[in-house]
Amino acid sequence: MSADAMSAPLPPPPVWRLAQRMSRIKTSAVREILKVAERPDILSFAGGLPAPELFPLEAIAEAHARVMAEEGRAALQYSTTEGFAPLREWICTHLARSGRVCDADQILITNGSQQGIDLVAKVLLDPGDLVVVENPSYLAALQTFGGYEAKFATVESDDEGMRIDDLERVLATHKPKMLYVVANFQNPKGTTLSLERRKALVRLAQQHRFLILEDDPYGELRFRGEHLPSLAAFDDQGVVVSLGTFSKTLAPGLRIGWVAGPRDFVRSLTIAKQSTDLHTATVAQRAVVKLLQNFDYYKHLDSLRPVYGERANAMLDALKAHMPEGMSWTHPDGGMFLWARLPPGISGDTLLPRAVEQKVAFVPGSPFFAMNPRSEFIRLNYSNRPPDLIAEGMRRLGAVISGAL
Repeated sequence: MSADAMSAPLPPPPVWRLAQRMSRIKTSAVREILKVAERPDILSFAGGLPAPELFPLEAIAEAHARVMAEEGRAALQYSTTEGFAPLREWICTHLARSGRVCDADQILITNGSQQGIDLVAKVLLDPGDLVVVENPSYLAALQTFGGYEAKFATVESDDEGMRIDDLERVLATHKPKMLYVVANFQNPKGTTLSLERRKALVRLAQQHRFLILEDDPYGELRFRGEHLPSLAAFDDQGVVVSLGTFSKTLAPGLRIGWVAGPRDFVRSLTIAKQSTDLHTATVAQRAVVKLLQNFDYYKHLDSLRPVYGERANAMLDALKAHMPEGMSWTHPDGGMFLWARLPPGISGDTLLPRAVEQKVAFVPGSPFFAMNPRSEFIRLNYSNRPPDLIAEGMRRLGAVISGAL
């Protein structure tokens, strides 16, 4: 470096000062890992990605073409914040299959279910309000609640989902404003809340007067066992707000999700959305309606489930074949993920760079914990790879873990 360069004055500090809440919002570990894992030479099991070869590409293209041909000017115009009425009406009919009875005024169309999480937090949470979550829980929800300066109380879970006895322990000394739960094929664990626990959870919410935010992006992807009613099916007091999305069943690029809840609460969410983005993309909403009119959505779901079931089984078989002693993992009945516990003494955070060197990737488990992070877990996604690549990826991963031992 030249003497002139060394003596040059330092640039002035930036003119902006970030809001204090930004210190509470951590970068997404998943998104950061994907920057590396998307390299074509790496077998990645990190992202929560549906299989792109299963997207109904031709039907989606045809639906968009019909929108442009039949109602293009209306589709390209501003629209209502609540969402396209025929789409909201279809969603109400769809939700009735899992036990939620509603009308179109109780539905708000969102940019994916992630915006639903954000809007609920925006209208409900003041700084210091308490949110109950499973430990571990969905990373992006933790980011959102933390960004609104909420405090967390954590509840342990097992193979039947959130433990009600541990929730009762929390409720004995705390008064939460909201509880967040992924009842079907939880992210990251892949576990499902049992029927009896669903009923007990709603009873506790009614008794202690807190809102349940039921996030259900994966419920339609059950490939084993019987479908369970939504938490809303047991709610007659308006304590359950539900989130849904087409991202995992049609295509995430459509960015079409929804919130279903009590009419007055949905009205508050609508006002909050007006200050965020005015409304969800009208072309996409109308295209989804055209699609649903001319495309057998439920037959499409029936075609997805066995593919994801085959991939889940391939991963379970490969884990059994290639992982060293001392490891254990969940056995999901649907969804996209399973959760593995590493042998004693091995950290997922330090294991990841070694795995990337061997051209395989996963998500370390520690970012999924709202409190007291634990590093002995990893999350694996099976939906985005065919069985042969799953087997090869687990062989590589098994070798890395055995080498770390």
